[in-house]
Amino acid sequence: MHPEPLTGWGRFPPRFARVASPRDEAELRASVAGGGRIARGNGRSYGDSSVGSALSLSMRRMNRMLAFDTESGQLVAEAGVLLGDVIDAFLPRGWFPYVTPGTKFVTLGGIIAADAHGKNHHRDGSFGAFVDWIDLLREDGRVVRLSRDDNTELFDWTLGGMGLTGVILRAAIRLRPVETGWIRQRTLVAPNLDAALSSFEAEQDATYSVAWIDCLAKGPSLGRSLLMLGEHAGLDELPEPFGQAPLKVPSRKKRRVPFDAPSAALNRYSVKLFNALYWRKGVRGAGAQLVDWDSYFYPLDAVLGWNRIYGRKGFMQFQCVLPLESSRAGLTALLTETARAGQGSFLAVLKRLGAARGGMSFPMPGYTLALDFPVNRRTLALLDRLDEIALAHGGRFYLAKDARMTAQTLHHADPRAARLREMRRDAGIDRAFASAQSERLLL
Repeated sequence: MHPEPLTGWGRFPPRFARVASPRDEAELRASVAGGGRIARGNGRSYGDSSVGSALSLSMRRMNRMLAFDTESGQLVAEAGVLLGDVIDAFLPRGWFPYVTPGTKFVTLGGIIAADAHGKNHHRDGSFGAFVDWIDLLREDGRVVRLSRDDNTELFDWTLGGMGLTGVILRAAIRLRPVETGWIRQRTLVAPNLDAALSSFEAEQDATYSVAWIDCLAKGPSLGRSLLMLGEHAGLDELPEPFGQAPLKVPSRKKRRVPFDAPSAALNRYSVKLFNALYWRKGVRGAGAQLVDWDSYFYPLDAVLGWNRIYGRKGFMQFQCVLPLESSRAGLTALLTETARAGQGSFLAVLKRLGAARGGMSFPMPGYTLALDFPVNRRTLALLDRLDEIALAHGGRFYLAKDARMTAQTLHHADPRAARLREMRRDAGIDRAFASAQSERLLL
């Protein structure tokens, strides 16, 4: 087994690492021995969290759906199952995930390890709220079942624990019943940050809400946004001919980025032009419309390999959440600094998050801002300044998106990091399960 180039979705930082691809539980158990292991799903975390310090355990071969309860919507599946495969199998039967991140090309194990959140966190919580139990492979080869009734503490640390408590083998998750595969979308125009935040607060009853922000807008337009609200459409809300096959939506033609874009293609001028055009298009299209589930939840999945747009060096995402009481001031400072630096991002997303849960789960009541930037020296300097602003406003950071944060920043922002490290040390698993990220962040 030779080292091979291995990165997360952001393609940064590059690293040579060994990868094992066990076909079943017995092979996985044999691969766990030796230490420095970390489970890897479909490589959709952005940084180095799924790169083992000694060995990455690819879970993609362990991808069977095992059981489904048609009364409760409970699905039992192996960790390597893709969320998109779950949707393909169960949407035609009238079921959809309660919580989904912005891509369906993620594994169930990865979603659980990151405790991913979606556009409905303010109402429904994160993915972990719909996990009934987890079977976890420990460092000694034992498999333990974790739930809210059994092994509760380990259950909490595993949700959002970035694979550092063991290897998630399979889990029982719950799906929501839906009548159609369509979403009633309303797009609201917010001319600045204050208007955007006011709209989020006024629309908290909406099931789904997310805003695109023009992060290069300045002055009175700082934070101008397009807020997209969504509800699952009922059967009686579909026009013909959609109502004849309500759970079937037209398939979208996939496009693929054929090559790595030149690094100079993304600059303040091209991003500013893109943002201006996107804003105008959004303003013209504001109002209500019916969109299919794929377009609403996964617009980026329509472009396969979209990470290549950022060039061979890759990209980094900055994502923090700010407490509700400091969100307005913190977001103003973050957007002002980003606009001043001219390191604009055409993928700038704002969401309202709800109640926090335990373990290392990222969300807390407040607002989360996500910004993508191409990898270069100016970006690294900017991200350090954004870290400082987030810290000054009581923010914390999403480990699934992290690729370059320092241990000092993480531990300053989030006291739970020290408790996770202490738990791992006391349980004797800190050497067994380790990633490049956990070593960098002293977890």
